Amino acid sequence: MAEDLRGKVAVIVGGSGGIGAATAQLFAEHGAKVVIGYRSNADKAQTLLNGLQGESHVALPVSITDSDSITVFRDAVTAKFGRADVLINAAGTTTPVAHDDLNGLTDEVIDEVFASNWRGVFSTIRAFTPMLKASGNGVIINISSIAAFKGFGSSVAYCGAKAALDSMTHTLALALAPEIRVLSVSPGMVATGFVPGRTSEQIEKAGAATPLKKVAMPVHVAQTVLAAVTLMPLTTGVRIPVDAGRAL
Repeated sequence: MAEDLRGKVAVIVGGSGGIGAATAQLFAEHGAKVVIGYRSNADKAQTLLNGLQGESHVALPVSITDSDSITVFRDAVTAKFGRADVLINAAGTTTPVAHDDLNGLTDEVIDEVFASNWRGVFSTIRAFTPMLKASGNGVIINISSIAAFKGFGSSVAYCGAKAALDSMTHTLALALAPEIRVLSVSPGMVATGFVPGRTSEQIEKAGAATPLKKVAMPVHVAQTVLAAVTLMPLTTGVRIPVDAGRAL
């Protein structure tokens, strides 16, 4: 797999978060040049960058809810590498709201969730598609969630945004073929700090309730992303759960 990624440029938006960071580390270990796209925590991104195996990696700021920021980010990647072969969309936000709390799910929360989990992903894909097409064998991985099709998640809006993301994956897999493959990697509950207020006890309890009785770690998602890019050349337009069977 190292030879498959040697010389390739992998752009990871949300690269300093739990799943993004694990993916950056794994792709660097397998020979890729990694772009860590981070929103605000420059120190965290720099620490991750300093620890990556190999050379020529870079950390760059980007706000996916700001299309101008995405354009600047894309231009910086172009100036640094002149190419992009893999785009991993791992950024997004959520605000927990109980599904039966209809009044608690305000317009502002809905707009924020859809902007970060759908519109921003689309805007990023739109910006990077010319370089990915030029690669001739480009891959887009959207980090989705089993919330998209199971009806449980941090809020009704989050479930809806991830369902829309999976629909985008399907649609763009048709539209961007044959030069680009597009897939969704769909975790269940992952042991990260992504959902505000979620405790380690809740994560452990959820893991124990899965058929495999295991807690999904960021590295499990990263390994699935790596496999989708390097070992599944004829797979596109589908979602790949990483949930220890929680969605069964």
